Amino acid sequence: MPFLGLAKLEIGRIILHLYTMAMGHDQIIEQKLSGSGLTLHFLPIEFSSSKMNQNHGPTCSGQEEYWSDPKTHEKYKEIISTTPQRKGIWVADLHQHEGFWWSAYSLKGVLRAQDHFMPQPNNVILSSAPKSGTTWLKALSFAVMTRSHFDEPASPLLTRLAHDCVPFLESEVRSNPQNLDLDVPLLATHIPYTFLPKSIIDSGCKIVYICRDPKDVFVSLWHFVRKMNPKAMDASALEDLHLEDAFEFFCEGFSSFGPYWDHVLGYWRASLESPEKVLFLKYEDLKNDTISWVKKLAQFMGYPFSSDEEQKGMVHKIVNLCSFENLSSLEVNKSGITQVGTNFVSLKNSSFFRKGEVGDWKNHLKLEMAMRLDQITEQKLKGSGLTFHFSSNA
Repeated sequence: MPFLGLAKLEIGRIILHLYTMAMGHDQIIEQKLSGSGLTLHFLPIEFSSSKMNQNHGPTCSGQEEYWSDPKTHEKYKEIISTTPQRKGIWVADLHQHEGFWWSAYSLKGVLRAQDHFMPQPNNVILSSAPKSGTTWLKALSFAVMTRSHFDEPASPLLTRLAHDCVPFLESEVRSNPQNLDLDVPLLATHIPYTFLPKSIIDSGCKIVYICRDPKDVFVSLWHFVRKMNPKAMDASALEDLHLEDAFEFFCEGFSSFGPYWDHVLGYWRASLESPEKVLFLKYEDLKNDTISWVKKLAQFMGYPFSSDEEQKGMVHKIVNLCSFENLSSLEVNKSGITQVGTNFVSLKNSSFFRKGEVGDWKNHLKLEMAMRLDQITEQKLKGSGLTFHFSSNA
């Protein structure tokens, strides 16, 4: 049956949750014993569940050997331990590796993906920096791809978080040694273009990238991080992250997967070099003319709307289904908890739906802050051909 894997998604999420709990407990023990001279030799954590791959999703090559080999785990751990660390806009210290800043969890996922991820040619990778329109792009792309299999009242988006329907590459490969089961050939990532697994670049699979006015990205990221509940930390430390301090972090590039401008430029240049492989979107354009851009998105992914579908209003139905107003009002998106990274961090599903507006930065940033961020953006993008049409009127 088409898209049978969606019915198995819940089981996979339960397994993944138990796995992340175990990993989190191991990390707590390591932290508590650090410097004491006492060590516990943990058995490699493996899933015992059978493969659910239907030969249409991406795979992790050599996954059993790599996962059970402690040398591989130690290799990544050694790389991370030697990186510069500092505070930034995240729940824990960020690590600098080859020009970008990462959480330890994300960097492990990226390194493993680079070594083991093998996509299929029909896969579509949805990429973005955090808080640039990721949830909306996931929902729209998923709805476009699955429209022939689900009537609107039966769409999985009505009962599942968009991030469950379209998993993150770095999280799945980081946490799941088995073949990734993707009945819907969509994966998302926050990985910068220059860090994408070579297998993605060589495979011919398509990439859709979305970016956003850096001022709105910053404000959204600040709100998002302050809502996180790190179980192994004092949550008040995040709640007390002052806007001014976070702003300095962002301007200096100290945010997860940052600097933001380097992230954007990597995909922008790739879209200029290979427009048939990389579609570059701006959140503001998508908000301004959603219908037209959804049709372009569908065409690019290989799921174009027929004239009959357009006449019957299919494009409008998808746009309405995935609108901020509709998604944010769904019970699944108003309640429930999502694990972010490991079980160190939990987040209410509602945290993914704050305002979804263009220009909300005006409610938070002083004029001089907005002007400074605009100037940084202009300097960073100078000569690239990429521009953001923004105003500094606070």
